[in-house]
Amino acid sequence: MTDRVQVGGLQVARELYDLVAGEAAPGTGIEADAFWASLGRIVAELGPRNRELLQRREEIQQRIDAWHRERRDQAHDPAAYRAFLQEIGYLVPDGGEVQVSTANVDPEVAEVAGPQLVVPVDNARYALNAANARWGSLYDALYGTDLIPEEGGLEKGPAYNPRRGRKVMERAARVLDDFAPLAGGSHADATAYRVAGGKLAVTLSGGGETGLADPSRFAGYLGDADAPTSVLLRHHGLHAEVQVDRGHPIGKDHPAGVKDVVLESALTTIQDCEDSVAAVDAEDKCRVYRNWLGLMKGTLETTLEKGGKTITRKLEADRVYTAPDGGTLTLPGRALMLVRNVGHLMTTPAVLDGDGNEIPE
Repeated sequence: MTDRVQVGGLQVARELYDLVAGEAAPGTGIEADAFWASLGRIVAELGPRNRELLQRREEIQQRIDAWHRERRDQAHDPAAYRAFLQEIGYLVPDGGEVQVSTANVDPEVAEVAGPQLVVPVDNARYALNAANARWGSLYDALYGTDLIPEEGGLEKGPAYNPRRGRKVMERAARVLDDFAPLAGGSHADATAYRVAGGKLAVTLSGGGETGLADPSRFAGYLGDADAPTSVLLRHHGLHAEVQVDRGHPIGKDHPAGVKDVVLESALTTIQDCEDSVAAVDAEDKCRVYRNWLGLMKGTLETTLEKGGKTITRKLEADRVYTAPDGGTLTLPGRALMLVRNVGHLMTTPAVLDGDGNEIPE
């Protein structure tokens, strides 16, 4: 039997009560018992209304099911079906034109198109990996997939294959040619990158120097302008970082010393409490809420064994570059994180109302 705390007219599972009191509430300026008292008032006011709406939903669904069963051997009549849905209140009259304005919407939602991940937030390792997937290695992605066939000496194998690595570099150069083409030549011809007068200058293997066809796609760099360790490119609001290290095991095989190309990838991540995981009872809730709290506070960490070594995973820091004008450019190191709660038609045994009923999610 679940140990419960009587607070705010609710019966709260002890472990959930302790999580809020000991980990979530401190630092917010909200006392834990005041939180539960507020929730109790919300449950008392809206719980009955929620049950009414769910009952209405069930009644409508039953009538829709019956309508289809009665006509199972008939051809579908869209006009009759629409009239029926209007009759039972499933479809309501058009309310006319509306206008909606928004403010304080993150650019990852309002302006920039990019991939989104969904990950079960009860698994700290997965949650951290997804949050950190804002930036990903193009070299790793090309090397590890069948975009480059494993034939003719290009097999992956247990150790790094330099021949496959060179094919990766060639393919990555083609990506850069699409992302930020040069005014002349190809990134495959580059032997050096440098910054001159706030613009990117690229030395070519055939001799001479060129810049970007669109100079505005140069967004910043790291290191010295004459020999940057990273060159940041931008297109459609997304970024690609060309990382240079001639002493690196991979960079030493590239004419310009490019050891990797890192792309801005998963702009957003849904940290999921349903579908990919079922967070139902108090134990489930505490696990997902604790991880979500750690993501919000930036403190979530986990350790794992990989290749005989212990690795600690934590949230990546923001990325700071020198802008073309000499100023500072800071980019997010993590995906914009959204949380998907359990569906609101469900109830949870983690908290009971004053009558002992599970409260709505």
